[in-house]
Amino acid sequence: MSADVTHAPAAPTGARPGAIALPRVPFCVIRHGETDFNRDGRVAGRSDAMLTVAGRCAASRLATLDWPGAIRLYCSPQTRARDTAALAFPDLTPVVLSDLRERDWGDLEGAPVSQLGPREATPPGGEPWPEMCARVARALQQVLAGHDPAHPDPALPVLVAHSGIIRATRLLTGGTAGGPSPANAVPHLFLPAGTGWRETDLTGAAAWTA
Repeated sequence: MSADVTHAPAAPTGARPGAIALPRVPFCVIRHGETDFNRDGRVAGRSDAMLTVAGRCAASRLATLDWPGAIRLYCSPQTRARDTAALAFPDLTPVVLSDLRERDWGDLEGAPVSQLGPREATPPGGEPWPEMCARVARALQQVLAGHDPAHPDPALPVLVAHSGIIRATRLLTGGTAGGPSPANAVPHLFLPAGTGWRETDLTGAAAWTA
């Protein structure tokens, strides 16, 4: 049974890294398929991890989903995201946005995931969490500003990116960045819900509102 998760309205801009007002436009974010780093339990931020056979198969299965109407595709510049986008949407050419890249984990790149500290702590030589949230907010504003939900057949913005991008998006829509890593190759649909947002897994496995 799927469960809905609702995110509370975001606080006014400037109150915290995730407190922004996003255009009230539905959008979807997908984490890339499984990579060799994921499989081996290693940190892959800026590292150019490659899709495993399982990751490529999962990405290809996304092409069989019953997507709700037209899609406008965006993706991270990193190979694992671009390969996932190509397998999931073979007939579309994505708009590549640098701000959708994964967090730079600095000296922790390639280390066991178990060595990661609190998300809010800046890793040695890495990217501060508030700076990452700021660029994800910038990417979402850029993507959503160009979509009109009043259009009779609006295209759904679909962003193929990374675990950290989904965590930041949850924070930006009033939710939390904590909890387990988002699953690979699972589409997360964010829908305006009252003054907040509702996130649902398009595969029917789970959903939430905030």
